[in-house]
Amino acid sequence: MKGVISLKRIFKTGVALALSLSLLSSQLIWAGVNTAEAAGKKVKNVIMMIPDGMSVDGTTLARWYNGGQPLAMDEMACGLVRTYSSDAAIADSAPAGSAFATGYKSHTGYVATLPEVANMPGLRPITEEDKNRPVATILEAAKLAGKATGVISTSETMHATPADFTAHSTSRKAYDDLSEQQVYNNVDVVLGAGWKFMDGNNRKDKTDLISVIKNKGYDYVTTPAALQASKSNKIWGLFAPEALAYEMDRDPAKEPSLAEMTGKAINVLSQDKDGFFLMVEGSKVDWAAHANDPVGVISDILAFDKAVKVALDFAKKDKNTVVIAVTDHGNGGLTIGDAGTTKTYDEEPLATFINPLKKAKLTGEGIESKLNADRSNIKEVMATYFGITDLTEAEIAAIKAAKPGSMNYAVGPIISKRAHIGWTTGGHTGEDVVLYVYAPNGVDRLTGVVENTDIAKYMEEVLGLSLTDATKKLFVDANAAFKAKGASVELKDSGNNNMVLVVKKGATTLELPINTNIARMGDKKVELSGVIVYNGGRTFVPQDAVSLIN
Repeated sequence: MKGVISLKRIFKTGVALALSLSLLSSQLIWAGVNTAEAAGKKVKNVIMMIPDGMSVDGTTLARWYNGGQPLAMDEMACGLVRTYSSDAAIADSAPAGSAFATGYKSHTGYVATLPEVANMPGLRPITEEDKNRPVATILEAAKLAGKATGVISTSETMHATPADFTAHSTSRKAYDDLSEQQVYNNVDVVLGAGWKFMDGNNRKDKTDLISVIKNKGYDYVTTPAALQASKSNKIWGLFAPEALAYEMDRDPAKEPSLAEMTGKAINVLSQDKDGFFLMVEGSKVDWAAHANDPVGVISDILAFDKAVKVALDFAKKDKNTVVIAVTDHGNGGLTIGDAGTTKTYDEEPLATFINPLKKAKLTGEGIESKLNADRSNIKEVMATYFGITDLTEAEIAAIKAAKPGSMNYAVGPIISKRAHIGWTTGGHTGEDVVLYVYAPNGVDRLTGVVENTDIAKYMEEVLGLSLTDATKKLFVDANAAFKAKGASVELKDSGNNNMVLVVKKGATTLELPINTNIARMGDKKVELSGVIVYNGGRTFVPQDAVSLIN
């Protein structure tokens, strides 16, 4: 069938997508989509939606909690996705999201950057030249093609998944670098949380990124009312110092819902005649699963699903938009049923699992604000907000001892036990995850059991983009390129660890501040097509920076 991207085709086409002369060695041996050969129909827009850490049992539980009503994403289910990283069976969010964004598997902590090791079955080893090399994301490729772009998260906007589409680093913890790159990457709409990390007083480089955002022409908003009132085509919205609240705990006057942010972003981005790319992450499904908090999982799966409905409704009306929803990995090993139902599993009514959860009015995280300073009101709070009146002394002690910000780790297991919700781990899990895709008439869905990297290649195909070409334009090895032109290259600290690549040739001096898209030649300031990335050993610059030296 014309345009179908399936396992059969993936095996047939092999490793036809090469990043550069050497990056072919970094590809999967057997997985890949030849975008030059592909004949599928194109669309103007892609909305990529990631419910971080969402398991199949999580969606099942959320559906039962919601009265058994279908989820918006149910009609989109079309396949399974393998989630392993370049060197591990269980992936961290950074390389898992990078696989979606770039089409390459990578290592724990790596953000849109090739790993040092690729030794999982079916992967080619990484060459020395390719190690720690940044690679273009689908968002960056869309931006180069003139499309509007956006990212949304319920976490800090520089957290792993949103960073995977908008920045590059060998460490997801490098918030200063990631957030600065995001600001200078000229994304049209950025919505989420984390203004604390933009404030110069909290940054090692002392850079006030909020001022930079405003100076770059964004409408900087911090409330739901301001977001909805904005008439700008460039919006940067940060609604909390760190992550947003779980949907069940959210104050609608202070924080917008994921669905509201998605609707606003689509409204703004869809005004671009060239189309748009939007990434939406329901970040805290993952966080709740880490804490083994089923109420938090349900809260934010249902919130995510409402955002999916917003995107799906738009796509069905627009008829020129693909919507993809897929988690980056499983988390927690959530099961409906635990050791206590070993002999009675087929006799337990639905109420066994759902009724205890229905009594909760807040998530475990939300409970913390209801406790007094000495936590002497634990019994009252748990009875009022969780409907639990039979706390054991050990459970009371666990709640009392919980560190600030970690209350869901204490409370989640307590309600899980009463609802017979099982958990195998507090970490990620390595199972295949469900793929959900909506494509308009005439555009084939990605189907079957596919690699996470194939998501990027599918988006690349339906948008008519080239990640290979984007990487060549955005990430040139500065040292090699400038020296080939007879120039000298030196990395300098201009103060507070603000690094600048200084290029000299004759009387010409070119300054390239790391993490920005700015080039300076004397009094002349040039805005580049992408950001300048330093990976700790090499600096990579856009091709148009190299072109400034004759």
